[in-house]
Amino acid sequence: MTRSYLWLAAASAAAIGFAAPSFAQGTIKIGELNSYKSQPAFLEPYKKGWEMAVEEINAKGGVLGKKLEVISRDDGGNPGDAVRVANELITREGVSLIAGTFFSHIGLAVTEFAGKEKVFFLAAEPLTDKITWQNGNRYTFRLRSTTYMQVSMLMPYALAAKKKRWAITYPNFEFGQSAASWFKAMMQKAQPDVEFVTEQATPLGRIDAGAVAQAIDDAKPDGIFNVQFASDLAKFAREGATRGTFKDRLVLGLLTGEPEYLDPLKEDAPSGWIVTGYPWEQIDLPAHKAWAAAYQKRWNDYPRLGSLVGYEIIKSLAAGITKAGGTDTEKLITAFRGLKIDGLIGPYEYRASDQQGTMGIYVGKIALKNGKGVMEDWKFVDGKDVLPSDEEVKKLRPAGAMN
Repeated sequence: MTRSYLWLAAASAAAIGFAAPSFAQGTIKIGELNSYKSQPAFLEPYKKGWEMAVEEINAKGGVLGKKLEVISRDDGGNPGDAVRVANELITREGVSLIAGTFFSHIGLAVTEFAGKEKVFFLAAEPLTDKITWQNGNRYTFRLRSTTYMQVSMLMPYALAAKKKRWAITYPNFEFGQSAASWFKAMMQKAQPDVEFVTEQATPLGRIDAGAVAQAIDDAKPDGIFNVQFASDLAKFAREGATRGTFKDRLVLGLLTGEPEYLDPLKEDAPSGWIVTGYPWEQIDLPAHKAWAAAYQKRWNDYPRLGSLVGYEIIKSLAAGITKAGGTDTEKLITAFRGLKIDGLIGPYEYRASDQQGTMGIYVGKIALKNGKGVMEDWKFVDGKDVLPSDEEVKKLRPAGAMN
């Protein structure tokens, strides 16, 4: 017997041996894994979000009369560790499904694990399109807007500006590579005379911001497409401002308007950038306002985008389990295909064609107010409006991915 076969047999036996009793004893176990130690800015609020959702659901009687129990583990920020942790959640903890992950390359590793071991997996934050397209499988669904979707949201601004010469900077791993690739492809299709005068791919978390900002300035672009985030974004924004890299240039930024990354910049926030983000304090939707107030009361802190994602991941799982009548993997897959959720910032669904969520996000311009960066002139973009058709998706998904 091969090692992989033994692993599969052990996983299957453990799932049978543990998952059914846990349900019978009055709880539904959800396995959750994420890069908590390496990405606390996003994932600490994310954890508060899902904890709050679990508390709310259990206070109302749980799901199908059972209380939700989330067993959470750190994935070490490493694909190999993530697969090991996912396996342990199934075999040792007896969970019936798994959710989470932050980095795209880790999300891909868990996607592959889910496909091989036939485990239901709801990806929360990883944004590479490969999770639901090129590397997709019938066991994997995803909540958040992908790189394709978020780049598409910024494209109207890029095209309206009619800039010919572009510089690109991104962290050199799956997420950054995917975003940069889509931006180039979309620009070349819509504006054939576009030129990419420099492409600065940097090690994740170890950007030489001064050198990158100078290289971009030396290339004399008309526009800059930025995919840097977290500490790399802060360094790049500050160095670029010091060197005049952004002066008189259109700058588009993925994720830059998310409070996790914008707020720490304070007065150094890059005013004028057009970005995707989450202007939580300006959202006037009744459901969101009530939730934001409850979140602040519960945690004595304001919500970030991670808080929203964490909350919605549990609400989605609760709705899917309810519709499926339990945690049987095949019934969950059927239930999630076409599952509709009344989200806090708007309704969304998990498309049957690619199992991708249509959760939207906000696009706007960064401005400085009272010594901090905020989003202004923003609008909400529904995820369903920036996704390819079902027919186009068939060309992107591997043959047999839905079987």
